[in-house]
Amino acid sequence: MSAVLTVEREANGTVRITLNRPDAHNALSPELTEALEGAIDGLGRDAALRAVVITGAGASFCAGGDIKAMRAMVAGTRAERMARSTRFARLLAAIRALPVPVLARVNGPAYAGGAGLVSVADIAIAAEGARFGFTEPRIGIAPANISPYVLARIGVTAARRLFLTAQRFEAAEGLRLGLYDRVVSAQALDAAVHAELEAILQCSPSALAACKRLIAEVPGKEGEAAMAYTAGVLADLWESDDAREGIAAFNEKRRPRWAAND
Repeated sequence: MSAVLTVEREANGTVRITLNRPDAHNALSPELTEALEGAIDGLGRDAALRAVVITGAGASFCAGGDIKAMRAMVAGTRAERMARSTRFARLLAAIRALPVPVLARVNGPAYAGGAGLVSVADIAIAAEGARFGFTEPRIGIAPANISPYVLARIGVTAARRLFLTAQRFEAAEGLRLGLYDRVVSAQALDAAVHAELEAILQCSPSALAACKRLIAEVPGKEGEAAMAYTAGVLADLWESDDAREGIAAFNEKRRPRWAAND
């Protein structure tokens, strides 16, 4: 793995991805973005994966896009700009599409694309010093690629002020708006993440994958289509090895032994 990204795997199937450019506040350089793409692609095909934690090295989570790379984009061609923007959009979609819970361990400030990485996570736990902001308009651009995930997480009303003022806010405001699920002291951050992972590991991998599909698909369905889709999801799960194991373990008063993800 590239020096700008570290990937650490635990025996229980959880993986920690660390953005490793602390001297640049973990800004998303082309090299870091490419390394993150490769890591996410590999994890998407990992049947033993149970959860992914994304965090930053040093005092920051992620400062967003790398300014040097942005200068190159301004000087480049339209085709180059479209390719780079589309590539980042696909990276965000790939993170969201992982069949396991994705946690953002927000150890410090998260700005612009960094706040987008928070938004694309399923669960975001932040340290008290984790300020955030959608600061792109201050340099003449907009939070475009990240906007679908930000809007889904905090809603249109909250996004209006955050996008249209590009202000930086304290972590407590992120908690109030729903960007962060929990805000804890820096000393308690690892314990808070561990508690979430422990809860995840008690659940069936196939059931959690189905939960992620429901979250993604159900909002776009109504009436009969929603009923048919959700009925099919539940029927499929009832036919699974995990359902048989989970029900048997409950009756036998023991911990279930889950199968790997399909």
